[in-house]
Amino acid sequence: MKITMIGHSTVLIEVAGKRILTDPYFGLHGNLAYARPRPPARSREELSNVDLVLISHNHFDHIDRRFLRALPQSVPVFAPAASAWMTRIKGGRNVTGLKPWERRSFATASITAVPARHVTFTGGYIIEADSKRIYFAGDTYLANFMERIGRELRPDVALIPVTTFRIPMTMGEKQAVEAVRLLAPQVVIPIHLGIIPRSPLMRTSHSPGGFRERARQAGLSANIVILQEGESWMPAA
Repeated sequence: MKITMIGHSTVLIEVAGKRILTDPYFGLHGNLAYARPRPPARSREELSNVDLVLISHNHFDHIDRRFLRALPQSVPVFAPAASAWMTRIKGGRNVTGLKPWERRSFATASITAVPARHVTFTGGYIIEADSKRIYFAGDTYLANFMERIGRELRPDVALIPVTTFRIPMTMGEKQAVEAVRLLAPQVVIPIHLGIIPRSPLMRTSHSPGGFRERARQAGLSANIVILQEGESWMPAA
């Protein structure tokens, strides 16, 4: 298993001989409200050979129209069932909509869609391969379904958003700590770190480092791995 931070919530997961990409977003400038301070570690072209794409939702910073349009039609794209039509409008061709708790086999891995709570239709995924389970949360607030994910699906690695803005779009530090308590993963990799509000009034002091310190103070044993763009994590041999 190898997990590489491409940028923001775009993560390349290499497991069981397959390359799985989450929430592709390769824009360099953000939009009118949010800036992208650092470019993604790889280009659209460099990741065109992935085997599967997972879309959590269709906000501008989680889906890339140019990437999806250039993706070979043979590459499956999984999206929440309620918003799969929008994923198709935004360039997805081989799109499969999954309902919460629906499971699909994919070559040497399996994908289970799990709930997420956000300001739009959204979802998360559990990737199971090589006797390991990886939870990609997408954008979500803290919610009771995380207890079920931890109890029934037992993720080994959790990719969760851990920073927020004045109008919260994801979990902040405190909520992320409680999510880790419910999920009980061995490793946590913070995501959703690649955009910032253009207005200083919308920014907060939340950070992945602050989350890690809160988790330590709470006595959580999970190894919190903070990846910069282009950095990878692999389990110890």
